[in-house]
Amino acid sequence: MVIASIDIQNGKVVQLKQGKELVLQRENAQELISEFDRYGEVAVIDLDAAMNKGSNLEMIKPLLRKAECRVGGGIRTPQQAQELISFGARKIIVGSSVFRDPAKKGAGKDGGEFFVNVSFLEEMSKKIGRQRLIVAVDARDGEIVVDGWKTPTGLDLIETAKAVEPFAGELLFTCVEREGTMEGINLAQVQKLREAVKCQVTVAGGVSTLAEIEEIAALNCDVQLGMAIYTGKINLTDAFIASLNWNKGQPSELNTVSEISSSILVAHKMLLPVIVQSTDGQVMMTGFADKTALAETFKRGNVCFHSRTRNKLWMKGESSGNVLKMQQLRADCDRDAILAIAKPAGPVCHTGAWSCFATNRNYTQEYLQNIIIDRFKNPAPGSYTATLDDKLVREKIMEEALELCEAKTRDEVIWEAADLLYFSTVLMTKAGVTVREILDELDRRNKK
Repeated sequence: MVIASIDIQNGKVVQLKQGKELVLQRENAQELISEFDRYGEVAVIDLDAAMNKGSNLEMIKPLLRKAECRVGGGIRTPQQAQELISFGARKIIVGSSVFRDPAKKGAGKDGGEFFVNVSFLEEMSKKIGRQRLIVAVDARDGEIVVDGWKTPTGLDLIETAKAVEPFAGELLFTCVEREGTMEGINLAQVQKLREAVKCQVTVAGGVSTLAEIEEIAALNCDVQLGMAIYTGKINLTDAFIASLNWNKGQPSELNTVSEISSSILVAHKMLLPVIVQSTDGQVMMTGFADKTALAETFKRGNVCFHSRTRNKLWMKGESSGNVLKMQQLRADCDRDAILAIAKPAGPVCHTGAWSCFATNRNYTQEYLQNIIIDRFKNPAPGSYTATLDDKLVREKIMEEALELCEAKTRDEVIWEAADLLYFSTVLMTKAGVTVREILDELDRRNKK
């Protein structure tokens, strides 16, 4: 997986060389995060909080619902971490607080200040869950550094990584001496770290070529990119393609004749399976993509495949108009299969069915809202929805809420609840509120 980084300082997106020298500055965080989310998770780092110089939380909060974010920078308590999860963060990155406890100065090895703070890690892992916790093992020349990379700790990278692994689902290794320099990653150090731990490892610091991304991916590590993206040294589309496992499934790894025959067909053409899913989670179709098809998917904004029968590039819907508007691409854990989240412009299956796996679309609240939006935009003669103004819809909600409260039988509850859900969705739509925003709010309350 390729993770793009958004580092925030003084309310602006920045890139720093060695964590100090300002190289570039942007003010379009919302635009950047929407673009980066197409390729993978986005790392949002509060540099001011990391350096004890303030906080950019109010700027960060709205970003967390726009993309799948991992958040770091100055997170010093489990309560802070849980609050960020409730705002929509997928994962939490902790660093400096893992390696010291201000209340226990001198508790480290040989009486030093720095040590692996097991009690902090245990509490953090318990509060938000191990798989949501990422520990930043930032190192300069193999030594863990903290406080925005300013303070050396005397802790060895490899031994420290082994010590924190039981509490974290992932490690973020930044090669600090290479960070922001685009001089290339210390691959030997990455390999030693990969061999030392079994959890997921993400690598950052100095990555500047697609060849390096391929080498890091070959070690089964993810890569986090910053400077290389912002300066145009690396294109995210190319990085995403380079990070995939195009060589898995060679005949030597397989057992049966049928497996070998199928693998030869796919591996020879370097194809990966693509599962297409609607934004409300319903599987619509599967296909195969080569590198060209993936590049065209990002370029056109519509999902493209490699047609095995015609042996050429094929954009779904190029004849019928029923294109699949791409929202996100995600690789699976082995990076040899792709999930495409897309919005269909019409029926997906060649039979005319909405999905290749089901004749009819599941009726979700999101689907209901789409119908309501269409009724307002294209009012058909006799459409009741199109006649609903703000006053009338509010009156209907109060009426239906009362009738639901007075419902006696199971069937009455179903009937009245359906009415209330419909009118509530109409009011939401008129107010410009999406179903996703309501679910996000419920998610926030559940995670508090």
